[in-house]
Amino acid sequence: MRLKEWTIEEQEPLIHFLTKNEWPYHVQSHPGRELIERTIEEGGYESDDVKTFWIENDEGQKVGMAQIYDLQDEIPVFDLRIAEQWRGLGYGKQALMLVTEFIFSLPEKKIRLEGHTRQDNVPMRKTFESVGFVKEAHFRDAWYMPKEDAYYDAVTYGITREDFFGNKTTPVSWNDEPVEFDYKKYWDFPSQFETERLIVRMPREEDTEVVYDAILRSVGKLKMFMSWAQKKPTHENVKESIRKAIARFMNREELRFHLFLKDTGEFVGVLGLQHIDWTIPKFEIGYWIDERWSGRGYMTEAVHSMTLFAFEDLGANRLEIRCDRDNIRSRAIAEKNHFELEGILKQDSRNANTHQLRDTCVYAKISLI
Repeated sequence: MRLKEWTIEEQEPLIHFLTKNEWPYHVQSHPGRELIERTIEEGGYESDDVKTFWIENDEGQKVGMAQIYDLQDEIPVFDLRIAEQWRGLGYGKQALMLVTEFIFSLPEKKIRLEGHTRQDNVPMRKTFESVGFVKEAHFRDAWYMPKEDAYYDAVTYGITREDFFGNKTTPVSWNDEPVEFDYKKYWDFPSQFETERLIVRMPREEDTEVVYDAILRSVGKLKMFMSWAQKKPTHENVKESIRKAIARFMNREELRFHLFLKDTGEFVGVLGLQHIDWTIPKFEIGYWIDERWSGRGYMTEAVHSMTLFAFEDLGANRLEIRCDRDNIRSRAIAEKNHFELEGILKQDSRNANTHQLRDTCVYAKISLI
């Protein structure tokens, strides 16, 4: 079987083919000579954008015809007709395969090929599917039949270049509307929890004095890595920081917690979840400790509990700890909690104190395991 390009010299055979056969699923089920002649004159069967082919069987008999439209586009469309006496013999599938091979062998490398038919044209729909075309659209009351003065549903089938050469069929996902992630289901969580030795709770304005004292004691160490610790604290600045932290906590924009010893109630440090993306959800753990409690494992213990809290209460899919490459104590806390070093970002930031370019270590966890 083969495709043979139609030429203008074959006008009469084309008119005979189209008028002597009935096309029950085409808009013009009985096209007249005048309509065909006018279409030929207007380039409807042969132009830079349209090609018409005879479909010939192995004996050279013209069993059908195919028109290919929009040849100047990346996505051509075709019309395939098999003469009445040759229908039901498998010529439709063979012809469609030849048309598809022709399109995808063109030097312009067409992206896809598509065809349209009436929804109730079962033979054509089965032909599409047998060659690997996929139903991609269904249009209600879109196919008007003048003779019947009635509307029918229409369907569109398509095949991509990738599928054709990959000898595969990729179905269309009809349930493609994005499902909005309901992150607010995680917003109702406790504002306080405990570890073995610590109380971890939401900030309060009454914490101002103890936080101020801790920063004042620790500013020498903190200023090496914390931009906010470059100046000595004031009571007003600390109070304002706590007020903002409370507001951001209530709005779930950032979750800052204060750490206190269970036994004595003394303030130990700050631990929080920042750079939050609730649509994942993912969080970055940040922390600092009052120097007088450093080296006793309190922050490692607190980060462990914060990790459990993030995964179990907040539905986290990713947790990060980011720190300066030379921040040995912070890196040790991440490693003791089995965070994986995913990479070191070179010259990613500047030292908070000296402004020299620094490398940033990125540690992460994507599950409790």
